[in-house]
Amino acid sequence: MSSHLTGARRAAPVGPVRIRRATVADAKRLTAMVRRARAYEGPYAAMVEGYRVGPDYIESHAVHVAVDGGGAALGFYALVLDPPELDLMFVADRAQGLGIGRLLVGHLTGEARRAGIDAVRVVSHPPSEGFYLSVGARRVGTCPANPPAVAWDRPELVLPVAADG
Repeated sequence: MSSHLTGARRAAPVGPVRIRRATVADAKRLTAMVRRARAYEGPYAAMVEGYRVGPDYIESHAVHVAVDGGGAALGFYALVLDPPELDLMFVADRAQGLGIGRLLVGHLTGEARRAGIDAVRVVSHPPSEGFYLSVGARRVGTCPANPPAVAWDRPELVLPVAADG
């Protein structure tokens, strides 16, 4: 299937997709996923320029990565537990539109539920707001721009965590 934005071909995952805890060995490929994200081209590029998902970040945060049967990283998220907030969530460009984001959100809400959390704050990249709304988040406000890296206002949402799993 072709991307309506770039005409690029999407690659289907090799084998079943699973989500596992990220390890320090994942740091370089997660950093590359962030820096190469097409969603951060143009005016949004400053936010990810030089961004690094380092081994120290992975060791100190709940970072989970979706991988296919061949071990290729398809996406990842980082959940901060106190206060509960989605810190990072990226889906590899080649895996966009394949349900990886929804799979990651389902895993994230399960992790939050196990931690006794009933809702997770999401400060969204503006083009991603529709996705978060489609998975049950609701908009509660706007986070003002914080130049120079974040030169635009961002939607603030809350993602409820169902108690019944």
